[in-house]
Amino acid sequence: MRALTDLTAEQREAVANTRGIVASLHAELPRNGLVVWTAGNVSQRVPGTDLFVIKPSGVSYDELAPDVMVVCELDGTKIDDGTAAHLQPSSDTAAHAYVYRHMPEVGGVVHTHSPYATAWAAVGEPVPCTLTMMADEFGGPVPIGPFALIGDDSIGRGIVETLRGSRSPAVLMQNHGPFTIGKDARAAVKAAVMVEEVARTTFLARQLGTPIPMDQADIDRLYDRYQNVYGQPADDDEQES
Repeated sequence: MRALTDLTAEQREAVANTRGIVASLHAELPRNGLVVWTAGNVSQRVPGTDLFVIKPSGVSYDELAPDVMVVCELDGTKIDDGTAAHLQPSSDTAAHAYVYRHMPEVGGVVHTHSPYATAWAAVGEPVPCTLTMMADEFGGPVPIGPFALIGDDSIGRGIVETLRGSRSPAVLMQNHGPFTIGKDARAAVKAAVMVEEVARTTFLARQLGTPIPMDQADIDRLYDRYQNVYGQPADDDEQES
């Protein structure tokens, strides 16, 4: 088993920094109403290594300090990272690991059971692109991924198969819930917040009537503007105002 002590000083510093980032970002999930109890998880690649950091399974969000974040190989195996032996990685670790192995551009993965997005997953229906916010963030509808059981990399395969070639950073895994990806964990958390927002708003719109479809050309123009023009050069995380 690889140990944290086998890494260079620079790599150990990168692990420590990533643990701090991942621990901090977990607080955004309950803060934004995306999880209950111990559900959900955030992970991020460790720069300059073939490792990633993820939360331990079944641990309360109040206890998610940097020193309990678990460090894993890209096959999902926990390394000797200095945490207690009983702290095993999240039950979704295999899915995160599969994404990292097959989508090298992805630096962060998030899973939640946020209620509105999960409701769309329960009926197996994509969230249609009927809002400029959706065009900005997702470049089209939020797609549905296949049903898959937890326990191996089946969920990860479904995520990759669905999101490859898609502009959406979110997939609603059927009967399960949303998984989001990003260049880092912060971007993936933002996508998790935004997918719940558009799922909720679209649900409410359906109570009033039939949401109005958007032309693909307009979706493309909005996506290009938001991804490449909107905001300040040093801060691309502002939302449309």
